[in-house]
Amino acid sequence: MTDRPYPAAQGYRMPAEWEPHAATWLAWPHNRETWDRSVLPEVEKTYLAMIRVLVPGEEVHILVNDQASQKSVENKIRNAGITLDRVRLHIIPTKDAWIRDYGPNFLVSGEKEKRKTAFNNWEFDSWGGKYDDLLHDNETAGKIAQLLNLPTFEPGIVLEGGAIDVNGRGTCLTTEPCLLNPNRNGGMDKDTMEGFLKNYLGVKTVLWLKGGMEGDDTDGHIDNLARFVNPTTILCAYEEDSSDSNYKGLKDNYDTLKSATDQDGNAMNIIRLPMPGKVTGPTGRLPASYANFYIGNRSVLLPAYNKANDIKARSILQEAFPEREVVPIPCRELVQGFGSIHCVTQQQPEDNFK
Repeated sequence: MTDRPYPAAQGYRMPAEWEPHAATWLAWPHNRETWDRSVLPEVEKTYLAMIRVLVPGEEVHILVNDQASQKSVENKIRNAGITLDRVRLHIIPTKDAWIRDYGPNFLVSGEKEKRKTAFNNWEFDSWGGKYDDLLHDNETAGKIAQLLNLPTFEPGIVLEGGAIDVNGRGTCLTTEPCLLNPNRNGGMDKDTMEGFLKNYLGVKTVLWLKGGMEGDDTDGHIDNLARFVNPTTILCAYEEDSSDSNYKGLKDNYDTLKSATDQDGNAMNIIRLPMPGKVTGPTGRLPASYANFYIGNRSVLLPAYNKANDIKARSILQEAFPEREVVPIPCRELVQGFGSIHCVTQQQPEDNFK
C-alpha cells in the first residue's frame, strides 16, 4: 500500500495500549555490546518473567536470529515451566532487542467485530545515528509486514515507537528534544511533525514535553516520562528530591501537563509517579523509570529496581488498573542496555473482537 491517502483519512488510528491485544512482540536479547556475558543471562531471565506473565492473556511472538537460536530459546522457555502453546518464534534476524523503536507501529480502524489492523513502518536511524551497527534493525518492520500480510503505510521519516504515547481518543504525548532533534529528520519543525503524527496516528492533539532524564540515550523518549493509563489520566514521572539531576526536567513536564488539555479541550488527571532514585551501571547513571511499564491484556508489567519506591509505584499502577494484576519484573540488568520493559515490547491490537 502506498502512503496516500494517509491512514487517518482511511479511518485508521493508533489504539491505546490498554485496548485488546492479539499479541505482544519481542526480539530475543543477544547483543553482547548491549549486555555483556555476565549480564545477558539475567536479561534472559527478565524476558522469561515477562513471557510467563503475558501468555495467560495473549500470544507472544519472539524474533530470533536463526534455527539454532530458535531451538535454544524454545528450550529456555520450556525449562522455565512456560507452555509454548501461545508462543510463536519467527526467524527474523535483529541486531538488538529494542522492538518498540524499530518494530511495527500498529493501527486499527472500525470497532469490535468490524475492526481491521494495519501498521506504520517508520524509519529507524538508531536514535539519531548513535549506533551505526544497529541500523540493520530498520529492516525488521518490513519483514514483519511480509509475515503478517497487513496493509502497511510508509511515512518516510524517522520516528521511534518509544517516542509516542496515545490515549486512543485523539491525543498524543511526545517530546521536543527527541522528535525535533536535528539528528532525526534534519530537525523537522513542530508544525510539520504534528502533521505527520495527525495523519499517521489519527490524533487531533499533540502534547509536547521538554524535560528528559540523565542517562537516556534516546534524547527523551516519552515512555520514560509520561504515560496514559486511561483516556483522561496520565502518570507522570516525578523526582521528589530537588537535589537530583532529574528534578527540574521532570517537574517541568508535570507542570506542563497540569495545564494541558486533551483532544476535546478538557483538562486531564495528572498523577505523579515516583522515580526509583539513582540506578547506576558501568557507564554511570541509567535511565531507570517506572513509567516504562507495559500494559498487557490481563496484567501490567512494572519495571522493578530493588528500590524502596518499587512498592509505591506498584500501588499507583494497581489503582490505575484495578482489573489487571500489576506484576513487578526485575530490571536492574535490563536497564543496563539503556531501556526497560516498554522498550523491548510491542503490542499488536486485536481485530474483530467482541
